[in-house]
Amino acid sequence: MVDYHAANQSYQYGPSSAGNGAGGGGSMGDYMAQEDDWDRDLLLDPAWEKQQRKTFTAWCNSHLRKAGTQIENIDEDFRDGLKLMLLLEVISGERLPKPERGKMRVHKINNVNKALDFIASKGVKLVSIGAEEIVDGNAKMTLGMIWTIILRFAIQDISVEETSAKEGLLLWCQRKTAPYKNVNVQNFHISWKDGLAFNALIHRHRPELIEYDKLRKDDPVTNLNNAFEVAEKYLDIPKMLDAEDIVNTARPDEKAIMTYVSSFYHAFSGAQKAETAANRICKVLAVNQENEHLMEDYEKLASDLLEWIRRTIPWLEDRVPQKTIQEMQQKLEDFRDYRRVHKPPKVQEKCQLEINFNTLQTKLRLSNRPAFMPSWRSRASSSPTSTCAASSPARPMLWGPGSRPRWRRSGASPLR
Repeated sequence: MVDYHAANQSYQYGPSSAGNGAGGGGSMGDYMAQEDDWDRDLLLDPAWEKQQRKTFTAWCNSHLRKAGTQIENIDEDFRDGLKLMLLLEVISGERLPKPERGKMRVHKINNVNKALDFIASKGVKLVSIGAEEIVDGNAKMTLGMIWTIILRFAIQDISVEETSAKEGLLLWCQRKTAPYKNVNVQNFHISWKDGLAFNALIHRHRPELIEYDKLRKDDPVTNLNNAFEVAEKYLDIPKMLDAEDIVNTARPDEKAIMTYVSSFYHAFSGAQKAETAANRICKVLAVNQENEHLMEDYEKLASDLLEWIRRTIPWLEDRVPQKTIQEMQQKLEDFRDYRRVHKPPKVQEKCQLEINFNTLQTKLRLSNRPAFMPSWRSRASSSPTSTCAASSPARPMLWGPGSRPRWRRSGASPLR
């Protein structure tokens, strides 16, 4: 579920606001002040109204389908306020007051008022948009209300390099399409007519989906349909525009283009956040796997060293006197061979064990993981004079940091 956070600023929207951005100002207020937001004559232009109907309906359904429903006629299906309230719940992630289920006009007006009150609670001042007009199926007011919702929940919170709302979205498009030939995004109307900007946006994020070099600037219908079909099939962005409507209109409707482009922004920014989260998880898993390997290596090396100590101690403690000079010489030679050949690599193994142990404990501490406890420590603690007792240099490793058990003077140590 999409969840856009509420802003603290207060903005003014409405069919008759004519760009009067009231309230909190800021980039969104500047945008509303710069354009004739809901000019009555322009809105009634058939081409623009057709584009807005299709785009706004598709945008609403892209969210309503998450709740298992949709609308067919944007003028009629919001009249009772039920799907309007549901739409606001889906896009905000919040619960609205319980709707009234009655069929009377007063029940419908009350439901629409609850929706409008919720919009107003998000810092939006609605001007000339009343519940009665929505209930009566006023197309102008209904489209104005949906545009207000789109602005607030899909565009207002877009922020790119200290610019927000419309300017932030435009800057994002310019940054993403800058490397592409024949693409120069300067606005949300004629800059998109040839379809190359849409294809460039997709190719920038998913290059395997678009063969950009094969697109021709003089074939806008093919370009637009290609982008719309790819976005719907692979990016889960519903088709909100008709290629023919855009090409055959001298100046495509800015609000329709902005609405559709904002869907690309949220789709790609959401994918980027998911990828970042996945990369973090992979890093954590990699660190855990490395720690597991260190533990396994330590256990194996320690086990092998302890086994060698067990076998060597009885030979070192053998005090049986030899009967002949040859036997004494042979035993002395065996001991020299032990000191020269057998003992040095085991001393190195002991040093490596200490290094591995300290490295592993440091890694675990930095990862906020419990300290490593060798599997044989409990066995060693229960029998201090057994196999571990013969290797005093390795005792900090075998008994844990800071432990200094006392050993018998008579005990031989193969690693001394």
